Amino acid sequence: MNKDLSESLESELEEKINRMFSSCEEVVGVDHIVKILSGSKTHSGGNLINAYIGLEPSGKAHLGWLVLAETMQNLLNEGVNVTILLADWHAWVNDKFDRDMSKISLAADYMSEVFRVLLNHPEEGKDPGQIQFIRASEVMDSGKYWERVLRCSKNMSLSRVRRTFGIMGRDENSSDHDLSAFYYPALQAADIFELEIDIALGGMDQRKAHMYMREVADRNDWTKATCIHTPMLSGLKGASGRMDSFDHKMSKSDPNNAILIHDDEKKLMKKMRKAFLEVGNPSSAIFEIARFIILPRLGKINVSPKPEFGKPSTWKDIDEFVAAVSDEKIHPFDAKMAVASGLCEILSPIQKYFDANPSVIEAINDITGAV
Repeated sequence: MNKDLSESLESELEEKINRMFSSCEEVVGVDHIVKILSGSKTHSGGNLINAYIGLEPSGKAHLGWLVLAETMQNLLNEGVNVTILLADWHAWVNDKFDRDMSKISLAADYMSEVFRVLLNHPEEGKDPGQIQFIRASEVMDSGKYWERVLRCSKNMSLSRVRRTFGIMGRDENSSDHDLSAFYYPALQAADIFELEIDIALGGMDQRKAHMYMREVADRNDWTKATCIHTPMLSGLKGASGRMDSFDHKMSKSDPNNAILIHDDEKKLMKKMRKAFLEVGNPSSAIFEIARFIILPRLGKINVSPKPEFGKPSTWKDIDEFVAAVSDEKIHPFDAKMAVASGLCEILSPIQKYFDANPSVIEAINDITGAV
């Protein structure tokens, strides 16, 4: 092959991979995707790259869903088929909605609709650039699946499984009374093999589950999916505890510590006023929202202090924005209001959709007790 042409193809492959994974914090095992894009067969034995994310239907959407949706959109744009596994039985194991499967099913309906909106209603199906919504209860209706679960459990010690409990939002000593919790990582690994996945997507909090899956693949000589991990948004109150436990992450379980995508302007402004942000401290959910939500979508942050407190300014670089707050060029309150204003602009179309189509939001409000 002509050397210039070979280098051009390598450059194109690298650019494609960069586009696919540009919003990820970490990519593990990229060699699997490199081989496919270089002509090898996919996990399913064909040419179609299959990606997946498993999500428990457990409540209302927060800003972290936008971070996940951005990576999904990047994959769809590159002709990847994306499966959102509505992990209903996983939610049951994790005691969501007091293990009421009818409520979990309604939450799955809501989750599907939210991601349709976040992804601008993509085509649905099994072809390149399309999305699929599959319930775990459908995948589990197979003897072969449960054989996989047993194989994923074999030769794994209880201590090894305990180390993955963070994927459920539990600590390692939380589930000695609950045998089903010890099957959770095996279920998650089995999902990936059963669906013949090439790219496993999740937040950084899912890393341990993906490493468990790759360990299982090595032991059984199964295909190892490339694992991609998106950044985690911190709660509005700030980080606490061990950072690798992700106990500081934004979560719908504490609505006052998170921005929900349905928060109207009044509620959003109230939450942002109370959000943690101090001069000289670069660690804040405010800066993370600016970095991972505002700038990728709007391309700028507009700061508009009252005239007596300064002049308006526009920031297109997150590091410069953070430095300006640390150097007291921007007051923390004005920084928070600038990010809040950007969020209002981003969330407004989503909220208008649900205002016009209220049935699914009314159902999730009913089962969560939220308004």
